[in-house]
Amino acid sequence: MNTTRRQALAATAAIFAAARAATPRGAFAQGATAPEVTKATLGYIALTDAAALIIAKEKGLFAKYGMPEVEVSKQASWGATRDNLVLGGERGGIDGAHILTPMPYLMHTGRITQNSQPVPMAILARLNTNGQAISVAEKHKALGAKLDSSPLKRVFTQESKVAMTFRGGTHDLWIRYWLAAGGIDPDKDVQTIVVPPPQMVANMKVGTMDAFCVGEPWNDQLVNQRLGYSALTTGELWRDHPEKSLAMRGAWVAAHPKAAEAITAAVIEAQRWCDVPANKAEMCAIIGRRAWFNVPVADILPRAMGNIDYGDGRKVENSPLLMKYFRDHASYPFRSHELWFLTEDIRWGVLPQDIDTAKLIGEVNKEGIWRAAAERAGVPASETPRGTSRGTETFFDGKVFDPANPAAYLASLAIKKLAGA
Repeated sequence: MNTTRRQALAATAAIFAAARAATPRGAFAQGATAPEVTKATLGYIALTDAAALIIAKEKGLFAKYGMPEVEVSKQASWGATRDNLVLGGERGGIDGAHILTPMPYLMHTGRITQNSQPVPMAILARLNTNGQAISVAEKHKALGAKLDSSPLKRVFTQESKVAMTFRGGTHDLWIRYWLAAGGIDPDKDVQTIVVPPPQMVANMKVGTMDAFCVGEPWNDQLVNQRLGYSALTTGELWRDHPEKSLAMRGAWVAAHPKAAEAITAAVIEAQRWCDVPANKAEMCAIIGRRAWFNVPVADILPRAMGNIDYGDGRKVENSPLLMKYFRDHASYPFRSHELWFLTEDIRWGVLPQDIDTAKLIGEVNKEGIWRAAAERAGVPASETPRGTSRGTETFFDGKVFDPANPAAYLASLAIKKLAGA
């Protein structure tokens, strides 16, 4: 090789070395993590725990991670969310959603789909912990039912209507747990009915319901309109309990794993933003807009800040049981939490007793995507759980759920309705 050629090659190598030194690592990583597509449609219900999806859209975070065409589309109910997920984005439906955590499992097994046809699903992240409430009609306030539901036994009959948002979903399980702990059988002593979250207050106003369980801002709106009171926030029932999830169609995730990771990274960054106290007012102003919730900020902000007016004289400031989006591992899809939801759906006959829960969770839970996305979003290792279980969980009535022995938990519950094996 002549001297001129060696000098030319050395000069070229120096140029590339200088370029690598001057260019951020992320630019090189982008080639390996570039999404396979740039578009996806995600559904949401007008609930404060959908905030991370809305903020990710409003703040340009989906675009930041290479997904500029992500749409966040309002759904009328959880049933509509299910139906649009069955359709999928390519057929005019949606590719993923802010969703009640048990729903992807119920879709994956065909328990809630037309003709019982399974629709493979993937849970990518938890969207929040805490932040729901059980509210009671004004006419029952004098009975003083709070964490203990038993005072309502005096007035509840088989004609009493207790509302939740979807059979087998989180709100259904919270209100069933609360009623049963007080000796009220939700299948025999009252009627449990399904009402979409945005219609809860209107239904209470016309006097057709006695109690309901839903996420915010609808409990606070009920109090502000003096139509009832919050007996409890669900964090009192189970501290830092899991609630909604980010889930997508399994086929979409399998075809676009990097795009799924990018969406998850954007949502994780939004979750971290939502947890900053200084951002709460802006967050509530954004989600309250007509385009998103069309709800007054005064109905959203107080409880988002942890300031709870129960509507019965009790007021709490800076509650540690406020909705959390990321902190205290709120975003991580713990398998132990999903096992609790499946166990409760077995308790109430939504799932059969012989279902292979470990296999099911292994198919639906995509914690690996969450971990890769968290790394992309710059999450410190100290904020990433070491394992897939949060360990044993203790409820307000002293019941303990050990994910290593769900059968013992089921056996400890006095009121239940188990589907035949």
